[in-house]
Amino acid sequence: MTRIFPGVRPTHSLLAGWLLLFWIITALNPSYRQDWLLENLLVLVAAAILLGSYRRFRFSTASYALITLFLTLHLIGAHYTYSETPFGFWLQDWFDLQRNHYDRLVHFAFGILLAYPVRELLLRVTGVKQHWAALLAICVVLALSALFEAMEALAAVLVSPDLGTAYLGTQGDEWDAQKDSMLAMFGAILAMIWLTFRSRWRQA
Repeated sequence: MTRIFPGVRPTHSLLAGWLLLFWIITALNPSYRQDWLLENLLVLVAAAILLGSYRRFRFSTASYALITLFLTLHLIGAHYTYSETPFGFWLQDWFDLQRNHYDRLVHFAFGILLAYPVRELLLRVTGVKQHWAALLAICVVLALSALFEAMEALAAVLVSPDLGTAYLGTQGDEWDAQKDSMLAMFGAILAMIWLTFRSRWRQA
């Protein structure tokens, strides 16, 4: 298999190539260009960390796939803004919801998709036991989610009110940040429960 990026495993190259292609696609005519730029700071930081640490620390292919899936969902939200993503409106119509819940979906995905890579990092770097790695992974996901919410609030203060509203995507819910973090935590808990049962099934 031809390597898209030199020095990177073929499967990992494909995942990176998909993200690059999808980033280019979603960069075309976003709903709000400034909001798109703010949202893509996350992608740039994540890409820089993953690429910069690739030779010293290489995640499993499963972890890279989960990270890629989450960033894909995030890029969709960045293109339309989270509160105006079409899939969220479809969900709103199908289930007769009061708001666009795409942001809720992505925050839940943050937990359920990224808890596994965080757990892998903890197991390999810190050497903690598996049950502690699972618990700490949940704590890290919750802490990161809360940190992102605080950073979003700070960004909203620093930009224009209209852009800040689009960036935060609260849709009139004063408890939006707390609900988002809670969903990320629930997602992480479900991921760790699934991993625990999978390990026991394999040992049975």
